[in-house]
Amino acid sequence: MNTNDIIIRLEKKVEYREIEKLVRESFWNVYKPGCSEHYVLHVLRDDPAFVKELDFVMEKDGRLIGQNVFVRTVINADDGRDIDVLTMGPICIAPELKRKGYGKLLLDYSLEKAAEMGFGAVLFEGNIDFYGKSGFDYARKFGIRYHDLPEDADDSFFLCKELIPGYLDEVIGVYQTPQAYYVDDADVEEFDKNFPTKEKLKLPDQIFG
Repeated sequence: MNTNDIIIRLEKKVEYREIEKLVRESFWNVYKPGCSEHYVLHVLRDDPAFVKELDFVMEKDGRLIGQNVFVRTVINADDGRDIDVLTMGPICIAPELKRKGYGKLLLDYSLEKAAEMGFGAVLFEGNIDFYGKSGFDYARKFGIRYHDLPEDADDSFFLCKELIPGYLDEVIGVYQTPQAYYVDDADVEEFDKNFPTKEKLKLPDQIFG
């Protein structure tokens, strides 16, 4: 990968629809038939918890090929405190450029910028095989539980990375997903009419269905 032709910068408002199209292409039929991530991004941008200073896009030779965003949220600590943290995503790379190193480059850059802004930790749902390479670990190792998840349920999808070493020391509690991530299927369907028609497929590796 030649990084000389790569630019990572803040998203511009005039690019919103183009980025939503990129997110749609990247997630289509991956986790379920169709996808909702492009609508989630659309909704997140107007949420008060959205961090505009961490709304990144990646360019390659002048073409938009990736994006990542962050949202403020909290851990409800067992001792009554609310601990400020970030969650992340959707994050994506253009389908034809996946598994070539661009995603890690974008991820590491955006995490570095979040750390520079003074945020203490990032928690989100992801695959440890990929995100572990950028310093994420299972959130359970930090004493953080995923909301509404039964104690005996698989929590290997729930990951955490401290941006400030020791930020979560002596913190035990429950992470709260920002409400803006919960979108209605009917709203997704209506929003999707703004994009070219694509076939929804039920595929073996999908986790939702």
